[in-house]
Amino acid sequence: MIVEHLSLVDFRNYATAELALLPGPNVLVGRNGQGKTNLAEAVVFLATLGSHRVSSDAPMVRDGQEYAVIRARLSVGERKVLAEVQINRQGSNKARINGSPSKTHELPRYAHVVLFAPEDLQIVRGDPSSRRRFADQLLIQRTPRMAGVLGDYDRVLKQRTALLKSARARGIRGEALATLDVWNDKLVALGSEIIDQRLRLATDLQQPLADAYTAIAGADHSPQIEWALSVRGGDPEEGEVGSSDSRGEIAEMFRAALEAKRTQELDRGLTLVGPHRDDLLLRVRSLPVKGYASHGESWSVALALRLASAELLRAESPAGDPVLILDDVFAELDADRRQRLAGLTVGYEQVVVTAAVEEDIPEALHRHVVRIDAGTITDDRAGSDETAPESTPESTLESNNESSTDNGPDNGEEDDGE
Repeated sequence: MIVEHLSLVDFRNYATAELALLPGPNVLVGRNGQGKTNLAEAVVFLATLGSHRVSSDAPMVRDGQEYAVIRARLSVGERKVLAEVQINRQGSNKARINGSPSKTHELPRYAHVVLFAPEDLQIVRGDPSSRRRFADQLLIQRTPRMAGVLGDYDRVLKQRTALLKSARARGIRGEALATLDVWNDKLVALGSEIIDQRLRLATDLQQPLADAYTAIAGADHSPQIEWALSVRGGDPEEGEVGSSDSRGEIAEMFRAALEAKRTQELDRGLTLVGPHRDDLLLRVRSLPVKGYASHGESWSVALALRLASAELLRAESPAGDPVLILDDVFAELDADRRQRLAGLTVGYEQVVVTAAVEEDIPEALHRHVVRIDAGTITDDRAGSDETAPESTPESTLESNNESSTDNGPDNGEEDDGE
């Protein structure tokens, strides 16, 4: 897949923006705070229906405006696709594909993007919500309908937790809260599918992760990736993992775990088991990356996770390679890792690199250069006559009765031990 042209209206610091991109490497250069990452974030939103920087949509809408619009002209195999999304500060988002109203969760069918960013270090060093977000955004790209499943789970989780809090306030205990069983059924049905898909994802990422880590680090430290499942009855910190359970077995474990935790949940007013409580365990040299790996090893794992994601999408997508976006990554790496990463990514159909210092970008990726200065975009190509794609004005985007989509089932619930 190739992004040929990106148009923005009232997105972040841009009142309007037009950006032409070419196949192969593209470099966006500008001082910090000028809007480079905002351009990358817009492309990522089309592919994942979320941001790598914030967990809600409102911050992406320019101050004083009610909505932002992202439009991208995509080359998907032999097809040309115009993908558009209106991000609303409040209420549902709206989308169009080739000018026709569409559900927002259809966008990832056309836009495949893998982002590398400084925030990736939080995937391996941060709390479990960072790892869940990474996995769920990849799930959405791999299976777009999972956006709906994750969104539905999040809504059921919030409603069930609200019921628990209400019951705690009213002093209801034990089996007296009969309506909880209805929400248990919905939570189990949706949550079991999420857990099943996450387990499959971890299995499919294992070999690409190992290969990518060796290529980046120049050493074989046997990286491993597994899920710690709260439905198995143990806290993720205790290392209870699952890799081969069938969806039916997962549902049975989930239901049993809810029954076992019922008293505690009523006492605390929280839903204590489910995919929103799980953690993705990462290891190198048989030790947890978090707390044991060096800074260099942690960076190698983070980069390897992104490269493994790209290889997985590349192998499965009939539309070709995902677009790789390397957002201010090279400033974080030593010279050796810079060259290794450049060599591993340069062969993709399209690569977009952002940097504050042009000299940080390895020569292999230093081709088409676009300069960003206070929201002004200047293409180094003399006489460029690229034009914006024809599009329906943003004011005509019609509601499709779909609720705003976030990054998955992280709704502010606490993580024990984090």
